[in-house]
Amino acid sequence: MNPWRLRLLTQLDTLGTVRAVAQAANLSPSSVSQQLAVLETETGTQLLERTGRRVRLTSAGLILARRARAILDHMDTVEAELRGFGEEPSGLVRLGAFQSVVHTLAVPAVTRLSREYPHLDVQLLELEPHESVPALRVGDADLVITTTDFAEQPLGPDLDLLPLATDPILLVLPPEHPAAGREPADLTAFADEAWAFDIPQSYMANLALRLCRQARFEPRVVARFSNYMLTLELVEAGHAVALLPGLAVDAGRFRVVTRELAGPVTRTITAAIRRGVPPRAAVRVVLDALRPPADGVV
Repeated sequence: MNPWRLRLLTQLDTLGTVRAVAQAANLSPSSVSQQLAVLETETGTQLLERTGRRVRLTSAGLILARRARAILDHMDTVEAELRGFGEEPSGLVRLGAFQSVVHTLAVPAVTRLSREYPHLDVQLLELEPHESVPALRVGDADLVITTTDFAEQPLGPDLDLLPLATDPILLVLPPEHPAAGREPADLTAFADEAWAFDIPQSYMANLALRLCRQARFEPRVVARFSNYMLTLELVEAGHAVALLPGLAVDAGRFRVVTRELAGPVTRTITAAIRRGVPPRAAVRVVLDALRPPADGVV
């Protein structure tokens, strides 16, 4: 069985459609279909069945796709062990992280690793929670920093998790806002405000919408940014208010006021790797570098 074709099969299991697999692999849908047909010939088993205009995995296809993840991970481990036999951890590790932990967790870890392991290359990928777990599952990332609180992207038994920190969700206001006090904020009082949100279907966009609706109002969204710096600039200028994770608020750079919520909301920041064969040495040292210090301070 060709490992490349096995990877296409695992991507079909994760992404759901041949078109999505083709986009992820930079191929045409017809090329993906042809390669999967070759894999069926290699295995002598029907792996796909057509339902209307779409294809789905047969029972045999599902079994092979899920076994293939362990096979591919094991091959990566063996390759890395052979390359670094008798040496310190080396090679490429792809670390996915959402933007507010890139500078607080990921960059400090990579900086320490670059001093300790000169033959280790860590590639940082900015991946929000709605992107990182699919990327991990299809093999486009070796480990990711995500959150266990994103209900729309559950972390299943196929992943091993390492809790790293907790982070409060804060209401962010312009510095001269009349409600810029110290006491916890009741979102109901902000029903008439203009709001800045993250992009649709992202973790923070879904969470902010849910919290506003729990406060019994539909937010008037005047801006959507995937970059928290742009959100903070807009709030600082007085054009909107926002809900942001505490780690995303750079109070030294932006003149904004933060208030905790009357009903406190936190997110759990978690590292995740694929479950199966033990991670290769290079992945282990990156994971260890992300672990919180003994005093628990991030």
